[in-house]
Amino acid sequence: MNRIKLMINGMPGDMAATAAKHTLNDKRFELIPYSLTGPEITENEYLLDGVTVRLIHLNEREQLIEEIKHTQGNFITADYTHPSAVSGNAEFYCKKHLPFVMGTTGGDRKFIENTVKASATAAVIAPNMSKQIVGFQAMLEYAANTFPGLFEGYSLEVKESHQKGKADTSGTAKAIVQYFNKLGTPFSENEIRKERDPDVQRDVWGVPAAYLKGHGWHTYTLISGDGTVKFEFKHNVNGRDVYAKGTLDAVLYLSQKINQGAKSTVYSMIDVLKRT
Repeated sequence: MNRIKLMINGMPGDMAATAAKHTLNDKRFELIPYSLTGPEITENEYLLDGVTVRLIHLNEREQLIEEIKHTQGNFITADYTHPSAVSGNAEFYCKKHLPFVMGTTGGDRKFIENTVKASATAAVIAPNMSKQIVGFQAMLEYAANTFPGLFEGYSLEVKESHQKGKADTSGTAKAIVQYFNKLGTPFSENEIRKERDPDVQRDVWGVPAAYLKGHGWHTYTLISGDGTVKFEFKHNVNGRDVYAKGTLDAVLYLSQKINQGAKSTVYSMIDVLKRT
């Protein structure tokens, strides 16, 4: 079996580094030792489990990507860069005919999808790479489409806590709010309570100290108008391994689709779960 060549962008960021470590330990994949990095990074190299990864800065990516394509052949890219960079990165990937998995939240999602559809490449784009959480979202989507207005008259509270370095509000929380809107609860994305203070996370939320720098805790609470009924949904993730595993599943799926001739196509993690 030929190993899938994978370049993970966003190192030395924690999510990119975690995905790269899983890649190194999975015989189905070969890690390309290069990574697009952000303007705040001054280093040119990053040591990852004994492997030296060359960090590619914005002013050199055009030249170096062409060199990598020439020496490595076809490969897939996984993006875990900053939310402010993802729209431009997607445009770059499409220009260079690089199929990609977009695990970073943020950016103009409609622009990204339209850019892929107008290109000759294909991509998996998802605000959450955890298969289990995506499955939970799918169940809520089914309920929203099948039982619209089910929670009419209920109030909704949404809280999410992530590591201090996460710049944007959780894309997963935003998506789930839309399902609850269809279920009858008026609620705006701006009302999502976003916690980034490590002290509050540890002392109030109960996040273990070992995971303050890498976690995703979400709580969705529904209360009836008269206060007699309460529903609560939670998904608390410590660490980043579950997202890295989902990323590799998405890469494997995208590779299969490319081998079947896919291009100008956007896939989701639901597609990965269904394996359609």
